[in-house]
Order: sequence, then structure tokens, then C-alpha cells
Amino acid sequence: MSSSFESYQKRRLISSYFSVVLSIALVLFLLGLLGMLVLNTKKVADHFKEQVVVTIYLKDSAKEVETKQLEKSLSMAEYVKTTEYVSKEQAAEFMKAENGEDFMNFLGFNPLQNSIDVHLKADFVTSEHLKIISDEALAKTFVEEVRYDNDLVNLMNENVKRISFWILVISGIFTLIAVLLINSSIRLSVYSKRFTIKTMQMVGATKHFIRRPFVWKSVKLGIIGAIIALIGMAVVFYYLNETFPDLQLLNNPILVGGLFVTIFILGIVITWISTFIATQRFLNLKTDQLYY
Repeated sequence: MSSSFESYQKRRLISSYFSVVLSIALVLFLLGLLGMLVLNTKKVADHFKEQVVVTIYLKDSAKEVETKQLEKSLSMAEYVKTTEYVSKEQAAEFMKAENGEDFMNFLGFNPLQNSIDVHLKADFVTSEHLKIISDEALAKTFVEEVRYDNDLVNLMNENVKRISFWILVISGIFTLIAVLLINSSIRLSVYSKRFTIKTMQMVGATKHFIRRPFVWKSVKLGIIGAIIALIGMAVVFYYLNETFPDLQLLNNPILVGGLFVTIFILGIVITWISTFIATQRFLNLKTDQLYY
């Protein structure tokens, strides 16, 4: 009978520890994903900004040397990421492939112009910078026209600011929720041993002596939960990096390593503080208050 009861108690204890570890792991895992999103918000925004193309159309009278000088000066400019010269023949082939028919068979000539496609660095993709760049290009006598989608640029910049703000707000709220969830799991675990705590206190054990094994046990559970969360994060980050290589999510190992270390430390700190507060609460309760 005693053996059966001990087995039951052991299974109950293991189940309690498992639920605490699972709660900690899930919360830290989600917190880690959110942290990765926060750290890479600018990188993701920059990636989309740099897809904006400024197209400089050249006059048919433009000399080859002038075109090459313009392309070289643009590629050396601090605000330019990449440039690409597109001849009217290449543009015609592109339109033919896109539309599935050769429009020159109807017109009898190629009405397109030679052009230079310019991709700017993300920090310079603003209406103000685009206007300055456009005016500088139009100052060249052999430049016919400069085109870019100004409305798209304004909309993109507004959305980036709005999304960045809400990501920070959600991150703060989620961090608070994460702390509360882990704290609740730890408190429930300590609550089941409240009579043991009071018994030890009644026989003369000091608060520090009583609290130490609970804190150490919770810290170990926090470490296990954090390790599980880190493994899950590593798998997800690797998958996202392989699926979206242009975002280069793992391109900065120091940043990623710092996030992993932060999540690991959070698992320890939150469980330590939660256990300390929970045990302190039951240590300060009177015996008759333990039943409520």
C-alpha cells in the first residue's frame, strides 16, 4: 500500500515538473521568435525598400562613353546599392517574354529606350532623396526621363514605421505575459508543497534553508525548459534562413548568439524570481491560511 502511494506521488511529481518545463519551454520559444522578429524588423524592411527601382531612361543620342560614365558614377555613389544597364534590345526581349508576343512585328521598330536601373540603399529610399537623385540625373543632357513609384515609397515608409511601433508594443505585452505564465506555473508547483514548507519552518528551519532547494529545483527546470526552447528556435531559424536566404537572418552570429544567451538567462532569472516570491509568500502565511 505504501509502495503504491509512493509511486502515485512520484508520478504526480514528475507530471508537475513536466508541465512546468513545458510551460517554460513554450513561453521562451515564442519569446525567442518574437525577439528574432524585433531584431530583424529593420533588416526585413530594408530588404523590401531595396527592391524599389529608379529607372533612368537615356536619349537615343546618348553616347556610349556618357552612358558608362553615368553608370560608373552611380555605382560609386554612397546611396546606390546596385546598378544595371538595360539596352532597348534587352527591354524588348523582356517584354516579349512577359507578354508572349513580339510587339515589334506590329510596329516595325523598337520604341523602347536604353536605361539604367538603380537600386538604392534602404536608408535613401525616401521621397526627399529620390527627388534629389532624380534632379541630379535629369541635369545630364543625355537623360530623357527618370521614373520611380513615389506613392509606393511613401506607403512603404509609413507602413514600416507603423509596423515597427506595433511590434515593439506587442513585444512588451508578450514579455509581460511570458513572465506571468512562467510565474503561475512555478507558483502552482510550490503551492503543492506549501504544507512541507510550513512543517520545515515549524521545526526550526530558516527561511533561506527552506527556500534553497525549491529555488534550485526551479532553476534546473528553467534551464531544461530554456534548452528545449533554444533547440526549437534553432530549428525554426535554420528553416527560415534556408527558405528566405535574401533576408540573411543568420548573417550576424553575434546578434543571434546574444538572443540565445538572453533567452537562456531569462529562463533562469524568471524561474528564480518566481520561486523566491512564491516560497516567501507561503513562508509568511500562518498555518490556518494554508487551506485557502
